[in-house]
Amino acid sequence: MKGRAIRVVAASGSPETVGQIHGARFATEIREYADDRIGRSPHGTSLSRDDVIAIAERMLPAHEAYDPALFAEMVAMAGAAGISPAEAVIVGGYTDFIDTVRRVAGGDTVEDACTAVIVPDDAAGGAGFLAQTWDMHATATPRIVMLDVEPRGGPRALVFTTVGTLGQIGMNEAGIAVGINNLTADDGGIGVTWPFVVRKALRQTSFDDAVRCVLDARLAGGHNFLIFSSDGRGVSIEAMPTVTYIEDLDYEPVAHTNHCLVAATRAVEGERPDALQASSVDRLQHAPELLAQRPVTARALMDLTRDERSICRHPEPPFDYESCGAAIMRPATGDFWACWGVPAENDYEHFTLAHLREAAP
Repeated sequence: MKGRAIRVVAASGSPETVGQIHGARFATEIREYADDRIGRSPHGTSLSRDDVIAIAERMLPAHEAYDPALFAEMVAMAGAAGISPAEAVIVGGYTDFIDTVRRVAGGDTVEDACTAVIVPDDAAGGAGFLAQTWDMHATATPRIVMLDVEPRGGPRALVFTTVGTLGQIGMNEAGIAVGINNLTADDGGIGVTWPFVVRKALRQTSFDDAVRCVLDARLAGGHNFLIFSSDGRGVSIEAMPTVTYIEDLDYEPVAHTNHCLVAATRAVEGERPDALQASSVDRLQHAPELLAQRPVTARALMDLTRDERSICRHPEPPFDYESCGAAIMRPATGDFWACWGVPAENDYEHFTLAHLREAAP
């Protein structure tokens, strides 16, 4: 295998047990990651570390009200890792959290992430895909892990994430797949961060209930959520704290990057650096071109994530973002291909919900 294998941790049982396993396994890394993200949060403001954590503390009740079980998992993870629940909100929900910081104290737009696509069944030989890169500051790459989670009373899920984060991208055994990319919100506030939304959606057994998890959330910041199910239904949701726009999957692939696409969500979108906006527009235009041949296959999606013209990103000043990893999910078959690190430099691994790890195709 070229590159580094994704570390896998399996956890089942009560929320507290799942959280304790996660936190204990990665305790040192979670503390280091939390320190890094707390240190980045005041960008462009005069906030101290204590000020930043105090904002996160104000967000705890919203997380507990949204999903008490996930809140219990986060608190248990934090305790096992040696950080506070407020610090866990920051390390997990960083890109939403800085939307809140910007709303409370001003500051600069500093994060941008991900190119995502849903490929409908008809374009993929009868079983479609949800695929994406996960782009972030390059310091996040070493933190990539795969959680094999089987919560008490809920479906098992494979969750591509980073240490200390409940979930970023995933697929469950009920055939629900969830992906994301970051949006910059000017209407951020005290609310729920996106990993809670991802994991709550992955606890559902129906497409409609998974979508409702996004629509019912009082969000802290802006994100695009993509949901695709084993029966071929799919949506792309631009979810801002005060405005939501839903695009239903049709007969052609749906792509989304990091800027809002309709007037309603653009009205509450934060100003973005010109270079980041240009990248987002280019990736949005280029992704469908890379999927023109039919049927779209897992291999074609791997090639898309490895496209170095625009989609597969390497760190460059002043932002130093890279494609820290990528995921390709096929809910109709339960197949999940995941890549640690820059996809152009690393191999994919194949996971399934029946057998945790198999040989890559």
